[in-house]
Amino acid sequence: MTEQPTAYERLRAEILDLDRVPGSRLTERGLETDLGVSRTPLRAALQRLESEGLVERDGRAWQVSPIDLGEIARLSELRDALETAAVRLTCARASDDGIAALAERLGGYDLGRTHEDAIGAGTGFHVRLAALSGNHFFADSVDSAMTRLARTRWLEVRSEESRRTAWEEHRRIVELVAARDADAAAEHIHRHIVATHERLANALGSDARGLRARGLAIVG
Repeated sequence: MTEQPTAYERLRAEILDLDRVPGSRLTERGLETDLGVSRTPLRAALQRLESEGLVERDGRAWQVSPIDLGEIARLSELRDALETAAVRLTCARASDDGIAALAERLGGYDLGRTHEDAIGAGTGFHVRLAALSGNHFFADSVDSAMTRLARTRWLEVRSEESRRTAWEEHRRIVELVAARDADAAAEHIHRHIVATHERLANALGSDARGLRARGLAIVG
């Protein structure tokens, strides 16, 4: 028997998939009807989503958090600090088998798949790479940052060419980790994060008017 998704899982998926667009209003009564849940688990779900930066209070109601350009820049800075430190530890601590498993997962990815698959696979790569450091706080923090970015990352990976560029950067990072070259790995992941942010910022800048026309709230 398949386990039914929780209110938190359903609402989170709807927000990340942009079925509930940034800036849209949420009422507890409406969500109770939409999700078929009672007030207590719904409030717990909203509070958890608030802690992830996906919803925020709007007076006595809630809204899906707008896309914040300033927050995206700050998250890029955070990722840079976290992931360059984590990859140095990964070079020192990761097992050969762990690195090989990460390389194998990269090698099996089909660049022709959807941007939703690309986002999930990209997040998984960065979280697993941080986890190989042996410090779960790095992995948890990277996962949190990537979750906050997920609603806009489809702009960065919507073409096969952009996905190929990102994947080549990932492969090079893994090669440097396998060689235990901490300085080079840290420098490469720094350049990768900067390039990723530039691709995303350029896409948001060029598409902002169209995104707003589709009802997406963008601030900053």
